[in-house]
Amino acid sequence: MSIKSRGGMIIVNARFHVAVKKNKLMKIYTKQQLALRNGQDKPEIWVAFQGVIYDVSGSRLWKRGMHYEHWAGQDLTEELPDAPHTEKVFEKFQAIGQLA
Repeated sequence: MSIKSRGGMIIVNARFHVAVKKNKLMKIYTKQQLALRNGQDKPEIWVAFQGVIYDVSGSRLWKRGMHYEHWAGQDLTEELPDAPHTEKVFEKFQAIGQLA
């Protein structure tokens, strides 16, 4: 994961320009904590991609924690090449943390 500073902002994973205000770091979550945010064990629906955790709770495509053959609460980095969309899809969602 790359971290850069630009214009008073810290850019985490500059590839997606996930910006966090200076002095406000993103919380770090374990894979076990991410796994609980699967839309069933807890109400949140989260997925990870390239070390960044995104909240996809508001997406109608992730209702009940499943999107086609993919389950929420996990790292989707290895699965993206099989998806019909690019990594830009994550720009639609709020980054809420980093995967430990």
